Amino acid sequence: MAAIEPAPPQRTTTVERAISEIRALLRSRQLVPGQQVRQEALAGRLGVSRIPVREALKALAAEGILDHEPNVGYTVARLNAAELAQIYLMRRALETEVLRALPRLTSTQVKELTALNDAIGEAVERADVAEILATNQAFHFAMFGLSGLDLVVAEIEKLWRRSEPYRTLHLYDSDGRKRIVREHRRMITALRQGDHEQVVALMDAHRDLTVSDLHTALAPSPR
Repeated sequence: MAAIEPAPPQRTTTVERAISEIRALLRSRQLVPGQQVRQEALAGRLGVSRIPVREALKALAAEGILDHEPNVGYTVARLNAAELAQIYLMRRALETEVLRALPRLTSTQVKELTALNDAIGEAVERADVAEILATNQAFHFAMFGLSGLDLVVAEIEKLWRRSEPYRTLHLYDSDGRKRIVREHRRMITALRQGDHEQVVALMDAHRDLTVSDLHTALAPSPR
C-alpha cells in the first residue's frame, strides 16, 4: 500500500495577513474607535493589492469591529458605555459557564498557564501594551479552551474582539498592568486546587475592574 502523503502546512492567506495587521493596529492604538481605515494605506503597508484588503475589511465589519458606510468607507466601530456594559454582561454569563466546566487541571496545564502569565509579566515590565493585550488574551483562551465548550468559547472570542479597541485603555495605567498579573496568579492557584467557584469569583472581580476603568474613561467630561 502506498504511503499517505502528509497534508502540506496551511499558509496564511493575504486576507488573513490583512486581518492580523488591522488587529495589531487596533491593539497598538494606531487605529482608534471612529477612525477611518484607509484601504490604500493598508495595501501599501502590506505590499498587496486592494482586493484582499477589502475582503479583510468586510470580514472585520461582519464581526462588528468595523463599520461600513457606502461611498464613505470603513471606520473602527465606536461603542458607548452602555454597549460595552452589554458586551461584558454577555461575557460574564458565558465565561462563568466555561469556567465551571473546566476539569481538574494537570500539572502540565498549570505550568502552561503560569508560563503565559510570566510572559504577560515580562511585557508589563517593558510597558508593551500591545504585547500585554495579546498575551493576556492567550492566557484566558488557553484556560477557556480546556473546558471542551468550543462553540461557547468561539462566541466569547467574538465579544473580546468587539471590545478590543477599548480594552487597551486601562493598560496604559501602570498599576492596572501589574494588577492583571497578580489576579492571574490567584486564578492559577484556585485552578490548581480545583476550586472552580473561586476561579469564577476571581474572574468576575477581574472583569468588573476593567469595566469600571472603561466607564471612567468613557464618561463624558463635566462642562
